[in-house]
Amino acid sequence: MRKFLNYALYTCLLMIALTFSSCQTEYEELPGENEQETIMASSSTAQLVEKTVSNDGSFDNIVDGSSCFNVRFPYTVEVNGLELTIDAVEDLERIEEIFDALDDDEDILEILFPITITLGDFTEITINGEGDLREWAEQCIEGGDDDDIECIDFVYPITLFTFDINKQQTGNVTVESDMEMRRFFAGLDEEDLISIEFPVTLKLYDGSEIVVSSNAELANAIENAKEACDEDDDNDYNDDDFDEERLDFCLTQCSWLVKDVRRGGMDQTDQYFEYLMNFEEDGSVTVRDREGNNLEGTWSTRASDNGALLKLEFDVLVDFSLEWLVYEIEDHTIKLYADEGNRIIMKQLCVEDNDPDGLREILRECSWIIKRVKNNGEHLNRLLGFEFSFMLDGTVTLSGDDTISEGTWAITTNNQGRLVMAITMGNEPGVSFEWLLSDMKDRYLKFNVEGTFYELVLIRNCEGEDDDDGDVSFIRDLFSDTEWDIALFSENGDDTTEAYADVTLFIDDDGSLEVRNANAEVISNGRWFLFRNTENRLELIIAFGAGSNFYQLANDYIIMEVDENRLDLKHENDDNGYDELVLERIMQ
Repeated sequence: MRKFLNYALYTCLLMIALTFSSCQTEYEELPGENEQETIMASSSTAQLVEKTVSNDGSFDNIVDGSSCFNVRFPYTVEVNGLELTIDAVEDLERIEEIFDALDDDEDILEILFPITITLGDFTEITINGEGDLREWAEQCIEGGDDDDIECIDFVYPITLFTFDINKQQTGNVTVESDMEMRRFFAGLDEEDLISIEFPVTLKLYDGSEIVVSSNAELANAIENAKEACDEDDDNDYNDDDFDEERLDFCLTQCSWLVKDVRRGGMDQTDQYFEYLMNFEEDGSVTVRDREGNNLEGTWSTRASDNGALLKLEFDVLVDFSLEWLVYEIEDHTIKLYADEGNRIIMKQLCVEDNDPDGLREILRECSWIIKRVKNNGEHLNRLLGFEFSFMLDGTVTLSGDDTISEGTWAITTNNQGRLVMAITMGNEPGVSFEWLLSDMKDRYLKFNVEGTFYELVLIRNCEGEDDDDGDVSFIRDLFSDTEWDIALFSENGDDTTEAYADVTLFIDDDGSLEVRNANAEVISNGRWFLFRNTENRLELIIAFGAGSNFYQLANDYIIMEVDENRLDLKHENDDNGYDELVLERIMQ
């Protein structure tokens, strides 16, 4: 089965059998002295090695609250009432995204027991309830003072030798991972003699590598790296390991849109919504309001025990003038907090040079597929998959459902100097607005209407663009005149599959689909569009024609898993939950 999560899946390796050749009447000849230097299993060098290869359990602290162990995949949790299956490290990001979706709610995570935890020595323990888990967590030393060393790692394979009391070699083994190395040491007695075959390569926390050729060099390398990085052994999953230097870089790279302001217990968002902030490297900051007025101030950062701090000083913007704790940098967003509930949330806006000619050229070079459109907060699913074509003469067409609407388009700038795409299309009011460009990435454009609940997201569609993508080709080949059952459809956990028990989807590789009843009659027409998004994940847009009874199925879905007979699709909805659609192929 193919998985399209863009994930490096966590693989639990089996323990290898360490077989040693027995010592008979003749001893094996030892290699040269420089190649093997024996150490005792209880020596300080051996202890350093053992700590370096210990299992780091800090990556899933958002779940288990402990850096000394991790929960073995897969397992299931409920996050604010939504059930999630955690199959890989990257799935943990979904938990944080749900926690961060609302800033004023109470975040609740419940683990569905039993689970298995993996300790520092890779021992596995079955945990049957929350009380047992807390007992193990309370034994953990947090804050980076625990035994494991995380700032340096071995590069495998590595060969190890064992010796008897006369320093005669009795066996050897090649290890391929930290787990195999750690379990090798666990099988030794304190007085056992071992050696490591040099040279050995180690990788530092910054990705650089060093090569050591003796026990002394090995011990020095590990000692020097012990305190060289932040091991992140704490339960602050929101810190995202940013520092003052990273904060300065992020602030000055692009403009920032103000999305949320609270000061003195009052919500001031309406007053400052989408003010545009520009931070300069010389310490000056300019805020441009919605009328185009520039408000000047200064900014500076410093490090504290609680994290990075950002100090803003303005003569006019008194609600912004404060030293703010930078609570989070994530998904192009910075969240600033201060005492008494004060808060500013800013969204990064990276639109190169705000160049109208550049945006015009981008829009004209290919057609553009509608991924999402909102009209006063309502999703217009009937327009999903519709295709814009922007012409040089200022005309624009919107095609779909065997219909073509025509109108005009132009690129201008607003008072803040931000780019605006004005579309006028009389017979399609759902897209006829002055759309403010809010995000631009490779093959992705996002617009909104200033200060309202109107949104338009477009995906570039260039002929042959995905021809070299094997995953895209695989799925398109599946959709070659094939029939699919709706095996599962749920909206935010509400299973409504039974409503589709008597229909099937006929999908063809030309982008069309039909809904047919039990008598093989076509009762609705639709379309699909497949693309790789900006996060390198595959998305499938499913849409239906005007007046269809199947708009509930219409969405922009992430492809989670696929094989020749099954597709597992998920869509993140506006309720901070998920819609899930599973299609199973009917074999002809």
